[in-house]
Amino acid sequence: MYKVVIIGGGWAGCAAAVSAKKAGARVTILERTDMILGLGNVGGIMRNNGRYTAAEENILLGAGDLFHITDKLSRHVNIDFPGHKHASLYDVSKIEAEVKKYLRESGIQVMTEARAVDIEKTGSQISAVILSDDTKIQGDVFIECTGSTGPMGNCLEYGNGCCMCILRCPSFGPRVSISRKAGIDDIMGQRKDGSYGAFSGSCKLDKGSLSDNIVLELNDKGVVVLPLKKEDIHEEKLDLKVCQQYALKEYAHNVILLDTGHAKLMSPFYPLEKLREIPGLEYARYIDPYAGSKGNSIRYLSIAPRTDFMKIKGINNLFCAGEKSGLFVGHTEAIVTGSLAGHNSVRYLKGIRMLNIPDQIAVGDLIAYANDHIHQKEGLMTRYTFAGSEYFERMKAKDLYTTDVKKIEKRINRFDLKNIYNEKII
Repeated sequence: MYKVVIIGGGWAGCAAAVSAKKAGARVTILERTDMILGLGNVGGIMRNNGRYTAAEENILLGAGDLFHITDKLSRHVNIDFPGHKHASLYDVSKIEAEVKKYLRESGIQVMTEARAVDIEKTGSQISAVILSDDTKIQGDVFIECTGSTGPMGNCLEYGNGCCMCILRCPSFGPRVSISRKAGIDDIMGQRKDGSYGAFSGSCKLDKGSLSDNIVLELNDKGVVVLPLKKEDIHEEKLDLKVCQQYALKEYAHNVILLDTGHAKLMSPFYPLEKLREIPGLEYARYIDPYAGSKGNSIRYLSIAPRTDFMKIKGINNLFCAGEKSGLFVGHTEAIVTGSLAGHNSVRYLKGIRMLNIPDQIAVGDLIAYANDHIHQKEGLMTRYTFAGSEYFERMKAKDLYTTDVKKIEKRINRFDLKNIYNEKII
């Protein structure tokens, strides 16, 4: 049986694994830490704005497995917060174990503490990845989902130093670019001032460290908005954020908390002493990153050139998804790119035409649009997400954004793509 090896067990890697397994391949995920999902362990926001449309499209395409899990573990559904409508907030304390259990029950091999550091290849074909303990993992096709966050050197050079985030590079070793090991130059995202990378957009506070009334409101409504004093408003900090869909004035004028099991603070970082001056946050404590006073992880320094099939250019049997495949923001974006990469990796192995999702479907349009723009200077300073900023405006202009599931289903049926990801190819 053909073997698909996925490097990186974040949302993209997990989605790629599910779709490759459904297509009939034997699948192994290599994850360098002791937990899958990566930044998904501190994220939690789903179905906000155009992500609702994209989630329903992916479900109708046949890759709803992971969305069903996030829906099941949502602490709040259909909530609004500044700039965002009908969001769901999943429980970050439960999601990883639930997804890992599902993958293993599906027959997918999940190898944790398995850090890929090099490859073996002949010409333009990879034959194996080499782990940090010199173990060789052979495969027929490989999907890189290593993300673009870290390693520590990047956080030191382009950020405020290691902030001790959920990725825990000092403990489990740095992320390694497999495409770069294969001889393909990485693309690096930029900020508006031309510097490289961007800060992750939020932190996590221990909910138990907040006042009782804030905890009650979070548990009840899912969101708390705390106005800042005039002297503490700094709109310029919005330019630091990777998540431009949250770079709105409301996020500079207020502290906005979301209930994802912990209290998600919608700011890249915030001085602890200043945070504790806000009523109700007198005992606030960071749980991710631990150095939330100082900074956050740096992302978008390792993007691979790819086709709209999610295949990396220059290497015959290497695909990519998630942040490795473009300047994408969010779990939904990772899942939809991973689903396509996993499915197309098996089509490639079988020698049949790979799937290109039409741009009349939001999922396909995002993949193509982001790919077109990453080769332009302005495109390197833009982040692409169904949830806001430039791409959400495009969704609305193209009439792709809708919460009407019947309308979405008609769109999928128009191209005869319903349940395409459920088709067994091998």
